[in-house]
Amino acid sequence: MSRALNRVYVIGVGMTKFEKPGRREDFDYPDMAKESTTKAIKDAGVSYKDVEQAFVGYVYGDSTCGQRALYPLGMTGVPIFNVNNNCSTGSSALYLAAKHVAGGLADCVLALGFEKMQRGSLTSQFSDRTNPMDKHIEKMSDLYEFANAPGAAQLFGNAGRDYMKKYNVSPDVFAKIAWKNHKHSKNNPYSQFRDEYTLEEIKNSPVVYEPLTKLQCCPTSDGSAAAVIVNENYIKKHPEVQKHAVEILAIEMATDLPSTFDSNDCMRLVGYDMAKRAADKAYATAGIKPSDVQVVELHDCFSANELITYEALGLCGEGKAGEFVERGDNTYGGKYVVNPSGGLISKGHPLGATGLAQCAELCWQLRNQADKRQVPGARIGLQHNIGLGGACIVAIYRLGTFTTIRVNSKL
Repeated sequence: MSRALNRVYVIGVGMTKFEKPGRREDFDYPDMAKESTTKAIKDAGVSYKDVEQAFVGYVYGDSTCGQRALYPLGMTGVPIFNVNNNCSTGSSALYLAAKHVAGGLADCVLALGFEKMQRGSLTSQFSDRTNPMDKHIEKMSDLYEFANAPGAAQLFGNAGRDYMKKYNVSPDVFAKIAWKNHKHSKNNPYSQFRDEYTLEEIKNSPVVYEPLTKLQCCPTSDGSAAAVIVNENYIKKHPEVQKHAVEILAIEMATDLPSTFDSNDCMRLVGYDMAKRAADKAYATAGIKPSDVQVVELHDCFSANELITYEALGLCGEGKAGEFVERGDNTYGGKYVVNPSGGLISKGHPLGATGLAQCAELCWQLRNQADKRQVPGARIGLQHNIGLGGACIVAIYRLGTFTTIRVNSKL
């Protein structure tokens, strides 16, 4: 966001525990939304009546689920927008909220995401119209024979195969990423899975699509997350929120480029170029370098995507992601801590909630509130959330600084 615009802050976050679909009988989407929004409002120290607009993200549901989810908290008559951008839906709601408060269209906005999912692999819900992923599947099928495996696993698995061929890395590198994320989630009470596995257990779990085994793939999940977003005008009027406000230094979105389909490269087919484009824009807007970041929440829908995204985000050089993993530069004691929450692989992936759960984790890390999974000295956090079809959002956060605002607030 341009520095000529209002500065943007997250002052409250909340989320539910992510659950296996259907595990909780009392967990329909209005229940999830009420829980996460109530937590975010309480964390912010504001009233729901302060919310001037709401952006609500979900993928599976009818057209005004956002209204149905929020009406029990108060029928205040404010605009409520329903957002769907595949797996980047939650961060798309966050993006819209941030842009609205940055532009002065509202001072206090709610971003909410939730998903109530079916068990098993994702499938298309409409068979009587063009599938938005048809060109991606057609291109992949030109490069690899379509297999009897979930489509998403094939897309990302083939991206992993392309990386292995191009840079001569072992499939063990992908397993080590999953091992790391399952280990991280052990300390996350919101995580769907909290079991720690050995590397051999990761490698020997059932093969979904080579090189990916089951424990290297994210599960479907039920859950919700929410964030209260304000600008400096709001903080001037409510200086008490300064102590826990986290500034969004940049939030950028990119969609597919011609190279997605022209490159004969499955890494680009699953969003490498749009991730790099969004990241480069975010770094430039925030005025930082990748090396300034300490903690990253990255879209690891499959371990292969985490590997290729290290390079797209500039966390390591091109072709160096295998070495990056082997050195432990993606975990505690290394250069960065990537997915301290456990990531999608272990925390779970309720599509509409994921981007806002990433936001919540980074806010807790920067506030030093992450308990046993706290990243020491976390000052700047990076978020990456991608949806095929496609959209990628990259955001950069730091704890708010308010010397100027405190002076102005006395006027």
